[in-house]
Parts: sequence; structure tokens; C-alpha cells
Amino acid sequence: MFQATSYSGNKAKDYELLLKQLTALSEGEQDDIAILSNASSLLNQFLVEVNWVGFYLWKEDELVLGPFQGLPACIRIAFGKGVCGTAIKERKTQRVADVMTFPGHIACDSASKSEIVVPLIVNNEVYGVLDIDSPIKNRFDETDQIYIEKFAEILEDIIR
Repeated sequence: MFQATSYSGNKAKDYELLLKQLTALSEGEQDDIAILSNASSLLNQFLVEVNWVGFYLWKEDELVLGPFQGLPACIRIAFGKGVCGTAIKERKTQRVADVMTFPGHIACDSASKSEIVVPLIVNNEVYGVLDIDSPIKNRFDETDQIYIEKFAEILEDIIR
């Protein structure tokens, strides 16, 4: 059973707790959709100043909307398009301080001002992306990126 936790205000320490919560919530679960659903909920509960947290899953040469928390979103994103498609193309995290300056940004929610997208690679194959949007410019810093990438790595290991 999950219990909401009071966080300490120490960002790194709080992220470490989040990683433990993800591992505990996913223990013994085999269903990817169930795991990703809880993961998006956990991040949405943990992160402040975000307006969308979720996953796009790689299917037939495009990203397709998966489990998420937030307003309805774009259903399909082409390879190399927008922040999510670029993360897959480059197989590299995209941390965007101001989405309006990102070439080809796809505005699924006009309130989003910054975004971080981490590609999920399972068995050396593209699985999807973890996408987090914020209505605040420059919302995500290096510490956020480090720990969100660790969060994604745990998911990659669980999904294998």
C-alpha cells in the first residue's frame, strides 16, 4: 500500500525516497501498463509545478500516448518530431528551459513552458519516453535531470 510522504525539502534526499517508492510500488508486478500508470501517478504526486507527467510508448515507428497524469494529450508523435520525438531520435534526454525556443515543439498543452523528456531503452531497443511538462520556464535543473533519469533507469530494469 502506498502512503503519501512528507518530503524534507532537500531535493536529492527527496528524490532518493521517490526512487525507493517506485521500486516498492513495482515489486513483483509484471504488467507494464500498471507499472507505468503508478509511475506517472507517483511523479505527479512528488513533483511541484508540473502540469503533465506521462509516457509515450514506441509502436510501429511512432510514439503513442501511454499512461499519464494531466490534461488530455497528443495521441501520436512522429519519430524526430517535437521534444519527445527528438529524445527518441537522439536517444538522449531533452531538458528544455523554454519550449517556445525548441524547433518543432508540439504544443499539446498551451500552458506548458518547460519540459524534460527521457528516452526509455529496454534491451537496446526504443521502448518509449517519460515526458514531464511544467507551466514554469526553467522548471527542471540538473538535479531534476539526474534523478528523473535514474527513475527511468529503474523502469527500464523493471520492464525488461
